[in-house]
Amino acid sequence: MGFCKFSKYNSLFSIICFFVASSDNNAGILNDRTALLSFMSGIVVDPKQFLESWNASGVHVCNWRGVGCNVTRERVVKLDLSGNSLQGTISPAIANLSSLSILDLSDNLFEGRIPAELGSLFQLTQLSLSSNLLEGRVPIELGFLHQLEYINLGSNRLSGEIPMPLLCNGSSSLQYIDLSNNSLGGKIPLNNQCELKELRFLLLWSNNFVGQVPQALSNSSKLEWLDLESNLLSGELPSEIVNNMPLLQYLYLSYNQFSSHKGNTDLKPFFASLVNSSNLQELELAGNSLGGEIPSIIGDLSPSLVQLHLDENLIYGSIPPHISNLVNLTLLNLSCNLVNGSIPTQLCRMGKLERLYLSNNSLSGEIPSEFGNVPHLGLLDLSKNKLSGTIPDSFANLCQLRRLLLYENMLSGTIPPSLGKCINLEILDLSHNRISGIIPSEVARLNSLKLYLNLSNNHLHGPIPLELSKMDMVLAIDLSSNNLSSTIPSQLGSCIALEYLNLSNNVLEGPLAGSIGQLPYLKELDVSFNQLVGEIPQSVQESSTLKLLNFSFNNFTGNVSNTGAFSSLSIDSFLGIPGLCGSIQGMPNCKKKRSPRSIILPVLLSLILIPILCILGYPRIKFRRQLKILDGGDVEDEEKGRKEHKYPKISHRQLTEATGGFSSSSLIGSGRFGHVYKGALRDNTKIAVKVLDSTTAGDISGSFKRECQVLKRTRHRNLIRIITVCSKPDFKALVLPLMPNGSLEIHLYPSHGLSNGLDLIQLVSICSDVAEGTAYLHHHSPVKVVHCDLKPSNILLDDDMTALVTDFGISRLIKGGDESISVHDSPSFCSTDGLLCGSIGYIAPEYGMGKRASTQGDVYSFGVLLLEIVTRKRPTDILFSEGSSLHQWVKSHYPYKLETIVEDAILRYAPHSPFAYDKKIWSRVIVELIELGLMCTQCSPSTRPTMLDVAQEIGRLKQYLSRPSTLKEASTKVTTF
Repeated sequence: MGFCKFSKYNSLFSIICFFVASSDNNAGILNDRTALLSFMSGIVVDPKQFLESWNASGVHVCNWRGVGCNVTRERVVKLDLSGNSLQGTISPAIANLSSLSILDLSDNLFEGRIPAELGSLFQLTQLSLSSNLLEGRVPIELGFLHQLEYINLGSNRLSGEIPMPLLCNGSSSLQYIDLSNNSLGGKIPLNNQCELKELRFLLLWSNNFVGQVPQALSNSSKLEWLDLESNLLSGELPSEIVNNMPLLQYLYLSYNQFSSHKGNTDLKPFFASLVNSSNLQELELAGNSLGGEIPSIIGDLSPSLVQLHLDENLIYGSIPPHISNLVNLTLLNLSCNLVNGSIPTQLCRMGKLERLYLSNNSLSGEIPSEFGNVPHLGLLDLSKNKLSGTIPDSFANLCQLRRLLLYENMLSGTIPPSLGKCINLEILDLSHNRISGIIPSEVARLNSLKLYLNLSNNHLHGPIPLELSKMDMVLAIDLSSNNLSSTIPSQLGSCIALEYLNLSNNVLEGPLAGSIGQLPYLKELDVSFNQLVGEIPQSVQESSTLKLLNFSFNNFTGNVSNTGAFSSLSIDSFLGIPGLCGSIQGMPNCKKKRSPRSIILPVLLSLILIPILCILGYPRIKFRRQLKILDGGDVEDEEKGRKEHKYPKISHRQLTEATGGFSSSSLIGSGRFGHVYKGALRDNTKIAVKVLDSTTAGDISGSFKRECQVLKRTRHRNLIRIITVCSKPDFKALVLPLMPNGSLEIHLYPSHGLSNGLDLIQLVSICSDVAEGTAYLHHHSPVKVVHCDLKPSNILLDDDMTALVTDFGISRLIKGGDESISVHDSPSFCSTDGLLCGSIGYIAPEYGMGKRASTQGDVYSFGVLLLEIVTRKRPTDILFSEGSSLHQWVKSHYPYKLETIVEDAILRYAPHSPFAYDKKIWSRVIVELIELGLMCTQCSPSTRPTMLDVAQEIGRLKQYLSRPSTLKEASTKVTTF
């Protein structure tokens, strides 16, 4: 084209130049258009019709969604289709976009291999294919991209070794490399000729890399983030390498096979090499079996250091006081080591410390009282050491303290009453010590405890304090193996959230309070090895939640049947009680005394009364109104309500008839407000009748009104619909359609091992249904609704396994979509009508700080539900056994310890799949469910997605799994996770 500039015939040649240039531009953009259409042909599913504009006539390529052109609109330079649930393969035709500078296809569902043809995109500076389902090797041709500055292939299924040219291609332009969360192996291919001098981020975590950290990495002096966590790397900690990284901020080397200097005995050279990294913020070396003492030079690390993880190693010796120079440290984890000596008081100078883990060591001496001067301390774990002395009174100053774990030490003295001032305490575990005295009433009334109180295996005496009933949020109480005396206070029935109660091995006497059996969520009760007398309360036997019971070695008397909660018990639950008889196997039969009158009298009465009732009942239609009055109903209110809601007329008498008199055989569930019975009307309509407990009249009116408000305002295929209501002064009930497949809970936790069995596809579909129903409540309902109690028992399944969200008894209606304004008179804070805003384990953490009920709280509950489905672990079980939330437990396995969780989930759900499945596909879906669950259960509400976002993500997975033909074809290529 240069000859045009010098031509004497400017006017003629200018015309010629214009047409030649236009021809070149048109050819380029036409070529790009053809390449994009070829790429689109490889996409088999486009759930959002994201690429609809690509087929529209008259739309210029540069106006297609996700497409960017240069200023002259003559070539495509950017293609960004990230996060759009696109499925299919990446067409090699994309390599014909020869001017492409940015290619981002991340966060989709692309399968197959990475096209080697991408190596011809020589102008490419940014390449992101992360978070897809790509497999196979990384193409060696990507090493031809000498202009590349950013490459992200993380979170796929890539295998094999990293091709040498990718990292060593003579170009020093690479700044960001992310190949994490794949199945790549071999050594990290960096030799002495590789000089990645511009590299700032290198993320290779969760792969199978072996060998040592390559020495050539020391040339990357601009490195800010180095993450090699969860691999099989070995050799000595890379002291010489990190010594040349003064800008390093994040260094993650945990869960490898590194050793320290001098045959795994000297940690000082490594910490010395980090002293020059003045911006270091997080250092993780956990799970390497590192040996040696913590050198005092650790205190010379960057004052910017916020987190330090040295747990699960073989570190011995004492904690150096000089570590207190790390004044900005918020987390210090030295647990699971061989550390000894006393706890240096200098640790208490770290004023920003929030979490301190020193458990599972050999620490001795007393607990420093100076801990009371650490204002932000929220978790203190000193368990499983050899600490002695008393519990410091100064803990009362820790107003942020939420978890205090001092179990399995040699602590003595009494429980300081001042602990009652820790008003935010959620967990208090002082078990397995030598603590004596009584349980202080100040501690017993800590109603902030919402996880567990464990004072077992001590030398406590005296009565169980009545103030313990104030713990209406606590999940578990263990006072076993002490010397507690007197009676079991009936006020414990006020601990309405209680699921585990252990009072065994004490000297308790008197009867067992019937209120214990009325606790609505109680699962385990152990009162063995006491001196209790009288009959075992009927309420205990009738409990619908109790699963594990132990009454052994007491002085109980009376008849025990093998029904209700006792149906699964054996004689092992009643050992050493000669005064009991009944139908439990191994128990002596009771002697029956029956009078002839008891048989004759009912027969005579029936012969007399039945003819009379038949005669009097004939003209019942004429006197319907009078009969309703005799029945106790408020006819005007009832008819007014029916007129308003247009509900069909079903009387209390009809409900009684349909449910067999609300018999125990019709009972299908119980909750905090009452019971649910199954029944059938005269036209054979199957119904579920939710009868509110009249004994809690102060609570049920609000619950009944609220549930009616929600159900009459909402219409959605995934929300339970109401058939009618029945409201009388002494009887209130909701009549709902009976769901033939019960609740999700009975499928997750089948009794006696019996269940139809759910496969992964069904579970994802159920999760999608719940997400859609909840998203409707949050975003599309005429009045915004916060459900407040999402959990498996509140998700019902109809005959085709469609999930419906139910139980709106504690829901909140929000005016005008403004979550700061509640429709109800009482403020919508973390409790509703004096009750918990949800169920323990599912409650968002902000509710515990007095925050209002919000849609973000429902998102948290849904996230817990996802994690529970994958792990089949109740969040309450984790709280009690592990001392952490289900979110924290799963996160502790993510991403480097997920294999067992994923394998267990596949083994659990694969046998019920109706067709062959691809283990890799199922593994990927399970991991995505875990990741979404962790996102939903983040501590900060503002960082959680909305339910619309969640419903979209679950819908994407549902659509992906709903292609059985694809799964059948893929099942021939199953590989291990």
